[in-house]
Amino acid sequence: MFNSARTLACGFCLVIAFNLVSATAVHAESFYSWLEQFKTRAVAQGISVGTLDIAFQNIEPHQRVIELDQKQPERKKIGFEAYLRKVMSQTRIDQGRANFRANATLLHSVEQEYGVPAQVVVSLWGIETSYGANTGGFDLIQSLATLAWEGRRRDFFEKELMSALEILQGGHVKRQDFKGSWAGAMGQNQFMPSSWKSFAVDANGDGHKDIWTTRADVFASSSNYLKKNGWNTNYPWGWQVSVPDSFPSAYIGSKQMRSLPEWSSMGVHIKGGMPNGAANVQARLLVPDGGNGRAYLVTSNFDTILSWNRSDYFALTVGLLSDFILLGNESYKMHLNR
Repeated sequence: MFNSARTLACGFCLVIAFNLVSATAVHAESFYSWLEQFKTRAVAQGISVGTLDIAFQNIEPHQRVIELDQKQPERKKIGFEAYLRKVMSQTRIDQGRANFRANATLLHSVEQEYGVPAQVVVSLWGIETSYGANTGGFDLIQSLATLAWEGRRRDFFEKELMSALEILQGGHVKRQDFKGSWAGAMGQNQFMPSSWKSFAVDANGDGHKDIWTTRADVFASSSNYLKKNGWNTNYPWGWQVSVPDSFPSAYIGSKQMRSLPEWSSMGVHIKGGMPNGAANVQARLLVPDGGNGRAYLVTSNFDTILSWNRSDYFALTVGLLSDFILLGNESYKMHLNR
């Protein structure tokens, strides 16, 4: 009886093992079939066979990338107050100020060329990758190939993969160093490959647009992105304001722009007073927690930051960190105390 049960159990295990092997084989066959078709299209678009051989050597689907892409966690909105205190640590501000000073000459040069404040560039750098310390450890080609083959957003990721091959073919990064996030964002400013094509800059003139290790290229590329997406040098991203308790809710979160004096006449006052020369600046009122939290007047430059990441929380944090980097710890303490 015992032997019979054991035989049946072993047989069952063999069936499961066979099915797993078969599923894996089908899985692999599907990936390599897609990959061969993609390679054909890549060659037609100017990617050399040599580049393809280097790019896809030993590449197979990355299961963790698939899991991360398919995972749909329930997102609990924590509120801007909690978000700000989580993201805006004193350490991040101190590191931002230290990096601002350490790269002052280079940052000033980039600011002169593009018209984007150096503190904004440093702030983006800090929020995206902790000033270059955390750029992602996934093999970029493998991640993009996995996401393109998986098919949920095939057209998008095939385009990004094609752009990544152009970057590799151009010699802008070594194959072994071509790393980034699981979703394909790369370098110290976390550009997608298509953004690299549109905005990356060879600032030091070495023939490479290196957003992985060359700070001149990182800063210039970020500045170029913001400039081409509408940054206006004549005013900042926005200001923290006070709003009357009885302020009409219809004006909160509205996309309608008004001049600063108009907002002032309605009882919306900028902390620290009306800035000099800002009478004609247009802004809209943003209260990220819907009337129960902090309030800001934001300009079109805020919307330029939103083009980088479509989150009000992200854009506000970038703007505020840029202020704290420039103005120091007292500005941070005053903001936390409202």
